[in-house]
This record gives sequence, structure tokens and C-alpha cells, in this order.
Amino acid sequence: MTGHKIRFECRRYDDHGSLEVVPYIDGSPLTDLIDRFETGAGMHPAGDAYGGLVPQFFRFGPMEDHFLGRSAGTAGPKSPLLGCNCGEWGCWPLMADITVTSALVTWDSFEQPHRRERDYSGFGPFQFDRPQYDGALKDLSAALNSGDS
Repeated sequence: MTGHKIRFECRRYDDHGSLEVVPYIDGSPLTDLIDRFETGAGMHPAGDAYGGLVPQFFRFGPMEDHFLGRSAGTAGPKSPLLGCNCGEWGCWPLMADITVTSALVTWDSFEQPHRRERDYSGFGPFQFDRPQYDGALKDLSAALNSGDS
């Protein structure tokens, strides 16, 4: 089965060495994909509102678990995939259901919890082959453990 391709990029968030994690889908940062969707749908505010998740700023638990929908400390059944560009995920998160099977990982039912009236039904779902997704999580774990960007 073929699906979307995922990778997670770690990049420096600040001068203190904090890293932010940004998912890339088919080579495009999720931050850009959601900006284009929200702007195209006429949502306000929109554009440059989202940033990656900064694990040092919040206790998600292992990021591998987080991106499998088993995060520690998030309220509700959905998982934050992006946070605010200020570094705080709770300020302006992009939330989604993460469904995991032996063959696929699916991100769907996106929402912006601070703007519940927004309709994200045209965004996603994104399905990833489980072996490719697991490989991307392994690479993410190695990058976070080495502290490299």
C-alpha cells in the first residue's frame, strides 16, 4: 500500500539549543500545508501562526509515542501535531486524531481548538505506510537524542 511520505525535521528553535520538531508530508512542512489551507479557506487569523513542537517546553513523553497518539499530558483524545510559532503548543495548536494499525498510521479529524467553528474536513486525511512512518520516528529519536538540528 502506498501513502503519503513522512519525515520529522528537528531544527533550532532558540539560542538556548532548544529543538522544534516539524513534520514534513511529501516533502512539504506541515506548517506550510496548514497555512495554505487556512488562507485558502478564508480563515482569520491565518498564515505564519504555527510552529513545530518544542519537546523541551512541554513534557510530551517520548516523541515516538507522541506521534503514535500516545502522548503524555495532552488533554483529550487528539494529539497536537504543531504548536504556536511562539513555541507553546497550547497557545495555537493544530490537533488531529492519530490512528495506528499494523499497516498504516492515519492523521485526520484536524481541528484548531481555539476556533471550533473552523471546518478542516478538506484537510487530510494523511495516511502513511507504517514501516516508513516507524523509520521516520526512529530518525526523529536519533536526532533528538544527539541534539543535532
